[in-house]
This record gives sequence, structure tokens and C-alpha cells, in this order.
Amino acid sequence: MRARPAATAGKQVAHEHGVGAQPARAQAVEMLAAQAQAIRARRASRRAELFSEWERRADQAVSFALAQRGKPYVWGGTGQPGFDCSGLVHTAWRKAGVSIPRVSHSQLRGIRKHVDKDELRPGDLVFFRGGGHVGMYVGDGKYVHAPHSGRTVSVEKLDDRSNFVGAVRPGWPAEL
Repeated sequence: MRARPAATAGKQVAHEHGVGAQPARAQAVEMLAAQAQAIRARRASRRAELFSEWERRADQAVSFALAQRGKPYVWGGTGQPGFDCSGLVHTAWRKAGVSIPRVSHSQLRGIRKHVDKDELRPGDLVFFRGGGHVGMYVGDGKYVHAPHSGRTVSVEKLDDRSNFVGAVRPGWPAEL
């Protein structure tokens, strides 16, 4: 058996026992941690973009709905000369670039994102009377709606309604 030079033999022993591998392993762990942090930052940035886009559309829908105050309730109405409850929110969200079902029961069942009453954001749809009536939450505990024949599109306090059944968030991105 041939003898190894002392320097080579020491390196071989260190390698066999993993002594020289510690700095490389630490570097790999640091690199993976940095990559994971970058991925989390990209995801957070994307979520912020999606939320901002939803908020912009919701603001457009709310602005449209509020601009309709004073227009008459018209059964089946989606604009001229007036609106019914589901026609108001349908048209408002359509103007904001979001397609939702036309009638209130379908809106309640068909919009994926359901929200609790204490989590409402402006633009959310609020439902009453078993889903047979809908309005749009506008903030500060109020909603805009087309109440019924003989009345006009108006804003009312949500707490004044005892028959609230649920709320949905139209256009909410699936990634959020």
C-alpha cells in the first residue's frame, strides 16, 4: 500500500467525515432560503395587484350604482327607464367589466366568493328575503338597492334589515 502525503491524507479524512462539507451545505441552505423568500415576495406582489384590480372594479360598480339613485324601480329593468334590484347590481358590475348572473337567486348561488356580514367591502352584494332581494354594499353599514314598485333606487342602512341572508363578492380573483 502506497502512503499518501500528509496534506492529502488530512483532506481525505475531512471529506470522509463531512468536515469540509459544512460551508457548502450552509451556502445551499442560504440560497434556498433566498429563493423561497423571492417566491413569497412575488406571490405577495401578485396578490396585491389582484386585490388592487378588484378594488378598482368594485369602486366602479359602486360609483355606477350610486349614480342611479332616484331612478324608478322597474320590474326586470336594467337601465332605461329604471332598475329592479338584481338588474341594478348586474348592470353596475357589468359596467366595471365583471359578468355576474342576472337574477338575485342565481347571483347568490352562482358567485363563488361568499363573505360574512362583518367582512363586507364596498361592491359586495347583500341578499335579503331568502335571496329574493339584493343590494350592493357601499360602506359605512349602508347599501344601495332598487327596493320595489313605487320606490326609487336609494341607499339604506344595512342594520335596518332584519332579513339578511348572506353576501357574495363578485369578480373576486380565485388566487386570493
